[in-house]
Amino acid sequence: MKKTKKPWTAHILTLFPEMFPGPLSFSIIGKALKEKIWSINLINIQNFSKKGPKYVDDKPYGGGSGMIIKSEVVHEALKKTIKKIKTDYSIVYLTPKGKKLDQRRVKKFTKKKNIILVCGKYEGIDQRVIDAWKMEEISIGDYVLSGGEIAAMNLIDSCVRLLPNTLGSSKSLDSETFQNNLLEYPQYTKPRNWLGKRVPEVLLSGNHKKIKEWKEKESIKITRIKRPDLLKKVEKR
Repeated sequence: MKKTKKPWTAHILTLFPEMFPGPLSFSIIGKALKEKIWSINLINIQNFSKKGPKYVDDKPYGGGSGMIIKSEVVHEALKKTIKKIKTDYSIVYLTPKGKKLDQRRVKKFTKKKNIILVCGKYEGIDQRVIDAWKMEEISIGDYVLSGGEIAAMNLIDSCVRLLPNTLGSSKSLDSETFQNNLLEYPQYTKPRNWLGKRVPEVLLSGNHKKIKEWKEKESIKITRIKRPDLLKKVEKR
């Protein structure tokens, strides 16, 4: 009997499992969820507090505002999760202190069948459990959210798009922003003339070589203006 291939799975450790799947149940990502291209496993961190759900956090040593999620509850939640999946997983802690998420890291996360996303709240989680499990600390940008759940959704969305059969055409991925460390060229649709602004003639020419050259030129131009740091990466290759 042929074994059913297991979908790419996001295991989410959170204090608020009711937030999921949320936006992930809509559009392309929601369709992929229904078609079992990917799946979601929610783990409520509160269930791993020996004293009850009200005792998952405490005040930080050394003073300071906010509360810190205890290492023991995260540790027990991870142990149970990993006992089920056993192998082929990444453990990611969503935090503004982490390395910035980019397309290269997104691709890497899709190579393993499981990703465990640890969502912090308040002032985060005890550093000792981060170190003990060698979590990969990831940030979605230089700003602070009230918890890791929205960041987790962001990461999941970016990963699921890269999974086979999620998008209708692989060509869509090939031309997307960041695929070659360049921003995407401008896109246009009907009408040809809108408020006196016309679609570039080359895109209407049918000359595929010239269209390709135009797209490459525009990508470099836009990247140079908006993200010169990316262009430096291209020039180093």
